[in-house]
Amino acid sequence: MNSVLESKFKNLPNNPGVYQFKNDKGKVIYVGKAINLKSRVRSYFTGVNQSAKTAALISKTYDLELIVTDNEVEALVLENNLIKELKPRYNVNLKDDKSFPFIKVTNEPYPRIYPTRRLIRDGSKYFGPYTSVSSMKNSLRMINQLFKIRSCKLNITQESIGKKKFKVCLDYHIKKCDGPCEGLISEKDYGDMVGEVVKVLKGKTDDLIDDLNDKMKRLVELLEFEKAAELRDRMEQLKIISSKQKVVSDDFEDRDIIALTYEGKDSACSVFNVRNGKLVGKKQLRLAIEEGEELANIYSAAIKFYYTDFTDIPKEIVVEVEPTDLEILSEWLSRNANRKVRLTIPQRGNLRSLIKMCSENALLQLKEIQIQKMKNEGQVSYSVSALQRDLRLPNLPKKIECFDISNLQGTDTVASLVVFEDGKPRKSLYRKYIIKDVSGPDDFLSMQEVIRRRYTKVVQGEDKLPDLIMVDGGKGQLSSAIESIKDLGIKNFTIIGLAKRLEEVYLTGQSEPASISKTSSGLKLLQKIRDEAHRFAITFHRKRRSKRTIKTELTNIKGIGSSTAQKLLKELGSFSAIKNTDHAKLISLVGKQKANLIKKYFDENSP
Repeated sequence: MNSVLESKFKNLPNNPGVYQFKNDKGKVIYVGKAINLKSRVRSYFTGVNQSAKTAALISKTYDLELIVTDNEVEALVLENNLIKELKPRYNVNLKDDKSFPFIKVTNEPYPRIYPTRRLIRDGSKYFGPYTSVSSMKNSLRMINQLFKIRSCKLNITQESIGKKKFKVCLDYHIKKCDGPCEGLISEKDYGDMVGEVVKVLKGKTDDLIDDLNDKMKRLVELLEFEKAAELRDRMEQLKIISSKQKVVSDDFEDRDIIALTYEGKDSACSVFNVRNGKLVGKKQLRLAIEEGEELANIYSAAIKFYYTDFTDIPKEIVVEVEPTDLEILSEWLSRNANRKVRLTIPQRGNLRSLIKMCSENALLQLKEIQIQKMKNEGQVSYSVSALQRDLRLPNLPKKIECFDISNLQGTDTVASLVVFEDGKPRKSLYRKYIIKDVSGPDDFLSMQEVIRRRYTKVVQGEDKLPDLIMVDGGKGQLSSAIESIKDLGIKNFTIIGLAKRLEEVYLTGQSEPASISKTSSGLKLLQKIRDEAHRFAITFHRKRRSKRTIKTELTNIKGIGSSTAQKLLKELGSFSAIKNTDHAKLISLVGKQKANLIKKYFDENSP
């Protein structure tokens, strides 16, 4: 410890606050908070069995700066702001430097709605953050289709309307605006319409449909049929949107599901926004971390990055691992939301299933990040040469084709083919296969079929054999693939199998797996290719299974045709919702006779 640190150690306070470690150039390399600064800071320099990250941090710390606060929540807020501003090397940081966009509803007599990255405390409402710009644009496009929100930047006030200062533009004539600039719609009616937009942006689509239905009935009673018809059309479009929002819980609570995964210095965070029990939005964050970072710290950082002063905070936030400073985070979130906010770590039940689904999305995102990193960085040539060395191949495996089989209890069996060239994914060469000749869950026969279909083109001279063929599986899948290739009369091919359980590589003609170091770049390349093939297969399988389930489950009911099934799905959203719907509600939708058929079917087929 140098003399600068020694002198400051003598005057460490016992108060809560924020500490900043600086290197010999005066740059802040770490920001932390503590309820007792003296105890916390000393622990870095006197602790034993420190992690590699902490040891590296201390070795580069030359100076220390303290900021005392009144309590630990204030310390958390200050720490969060300093991390976002300074981006210290040893803190968890957002990967993207730019801020995420929000949708802004302006604080004006006739509000405008548009995207922005500038957040100003001027009374406007903000919705976001949108980690995907395309998702934000889709939301704005939907709003413009459903609601007649003005697109101009005019400063419209009651005084300007009275003076006839502005004239209606083309939007009015093509019925995309109600002409507030000329006073053709009252401030109250326009404000009510903006309120409807706000409900959609908050994910309260079903509540809005109920409100519009009541309003439509009142208009009919007043014989204002044209306005009632306009509301009816808007309701129909909103019902379509609502039907596409997946029902994920039956308690109709508002909650966010947060899951993350990491490997090395790469980390991905997935956020599911659930409102009224429906999944209404998905967000993704990329986090920059140091190797050896604890998962609890990464969760804590992700929550602080995501929930800004302008982010909608639900009543409950569900996480997979308890974040650092759970109680302080809960208090900070509750203050920002002006109500109690719970942080929940589920162990079983529906919430556990939701967190698992969210975690799978984060894992897929991480794999995409790693593949993109492989494409952008100069690691590829070394990985390919390392693979040649590990497998003792005569030539560099410049082109690798990998196959994976996916099914659920033998149904909707599909296969995927992914292609890597020079260690980089070539997505234009990816292929999907629907298994046609195999019935039941037989991965071996399924592998034989897809290998035969793929390399028949090689035999016919339509394509060339890759440098390396790879199958996802052990000796059984590998033997099946070899048999299929030999049946085609192909010789001089190289094929391997990569088993999931122990990450073992099986070679042709060898009963025992190859001896490859677990840290080898060649093995890591094979794992990335295998994971990509699995992701591609399982995504395709889910789509097919979803389509088949919707089609057969409903049309299996004798007397229920495709049009009735489609109507039920449109109105109620999912097969599960139909099953749990009140009998009287079914009668109102499809009539008594068909409702009785549906009820009878569910009674006879209930577990």
